[in-house]
Amino acid sequence: MPQNIKHGDHNAGDHHNFQDNYYNHKNHHYHRAGIHDIWGQGNPSTTGGAGGVTVTPTTEAQLITYLSDSTTRIIVLNKIFDFTNYYGTANGKACKPWTCTNGVTPQMTIDTGKGECASNLTLYDVTYNKAGHDYSLKVGSNKSIVGQGSSAGIKGIGLAISGVSNVIVQNIQITDINAAYVWGGDAILITGSSKVWIDHNYIARTGRQFIVTGFDPAIQVTISNNYFDGRTSYSVSCNGDHYWAFLHAGSADTITMMQNYIYRTSGRGPHVGGISGYSYLHLVNNYYDTVGGHAIDAAARSYILAEGNYFKSVSQVDTGSGNGGLEYFVQTVADAGACSSSLGRVCEWNRLESSGTVASRLDTSVLTSLAQTAVKSLKPMGVADVPAFVLANAGVGKI
Repeated sequence: MPQNIKHGDHNAGDHHNFQDNYYNHKNHHYHRAGIHDIWGQGNPSTTGGAGGVTVTPTTEAQLITYLSDSTTRIIVLNKIFDFTNYYGTANGKACKPWTCTNGVTPQMTIDTGKGECASNLTLYDVTYNKAGHDYSLKVGSNKSIVGQGSSAGIKGIGLAISGVSNVIVQNIQITDINAAYVWGGDAILITGSSKVWIDHNYIARTGRQFIVTGFDPAIQVTISNNYFDGRTSYSVSCNGDHYWAFLHAGSADTITMMQNYIYRTSGRGPHVGGISGYSYLHLVNNYYDTVGGHAIDAAARSYILAEGNYFKSVSQVDTGSGNGGLEYFVQTVADAGACSSSLGRVCEWNRLESSGTVASRLDTSVLTSLAQTAVKSLKPMGVADVPAFVLANAGVGKI
C-alpha cells in the first residue's frame, strides 16, 4: 500500500493558473485577516508548497504519495477522497463509559488493552474502520493541501503532521472519522513540527479531537478561519455536541487560534497544557456559538492570552485556574490597557452574550511570555464585529 502513517508504528496534472490564483487569494486574505505572520518570533511566513510542482490527485493512492513524499508540492483537491473503507475494518472491543437518559447515543470507547476502559466496565464486540483509528495520512514538509470550491477534502481519515515543517492545509473538509468511537481518530495531529497553517477548513464528526498537538512541540502554528462543527449523533455530553474539540499538549507549543467558528462543542475548547514544558496560546477573535459545556480549559504550564473572542450561549466560558494554568482574559478597559506595557498595544476585550461569567484571570506573566512579534504586531478586530465577520469568512469556499 502507498506510504502513510499506521498508528503504533511511529511515536496528476499541472495547474499553474490555479497555483498563481491560489497564492494571490491567499496573500490577499492573509493581510485582510490581520495575520502578519505565523507565530514565529519574526520568522518568515509559512509558504507550504510555494515554488514547487502543482498536482491534482485522482485516486486515494496518489494523494497518499503526494502528501508524504519529499517533493515540494501544492496538492489541489477537487473532490472528496473517501478513505472510510480504504484500509478495511477491524473487530475489537469497546466499553460504554457514558449513559444518556434523554435518548441521545453517546460514544463508546475503543479498548485495545492499554487501559482505555476501566476494569469495571463491560466490553462489547464492535467493528470500526481502520482508517482514523489505525491509519492517518502522513504529510511531508513543504506541502500545501488546497481544496477547490467548497466540496473538496478527505473523509474517514485525518492528517498527521509529524516531525516536519512548512505545511499549509487550506479550504478542505475533514469529516466522518469513526465518530461513534472515542479513539476513532483525530482530524489533524500536529507534533514535533513547525510553521503550520490550518486555514479556512470545515471539520466535523470525528471520533476524537478536531485538532491535537502531540507531546513534542508544535511551533509557529496558526489555526485560522476554520469552521469547527460539533454537531454529532454520538455525544458524550448527551446534548448533541462534540466534547473533544482541541487538545494542545505539546511542550513549547506556540499557537495562534484566530477567527474560527466554534459551534456546538461541549469541552476542550481548547484544553491547553498539563504536560512537561510550556504551551503558549494566543486565542483571538474566535466566535464560540452554542457551547453546551466549557470552552477554555487551562491546565498546568499553559500560558493563554484570550482577547477579542465572542462567546454566545456558552455554558462555561472558562474552567478557571485550579489546574495551574495561567491566563490573561480581557474583560474591562483596564484589562485591555494593561497590555500596552508588554505588547506595545491595547488588547481587545472579550464579549459574553447569554454565557456564564468569568472570574478574574489576569496573570500579567502571560503578557510578558507572549510579548513576541506575532502577538505584538497583530491588531485584533473589534469584538462587536467578530460574529458577522467569522460567519461570513470561516470555512470552505471563502478564499
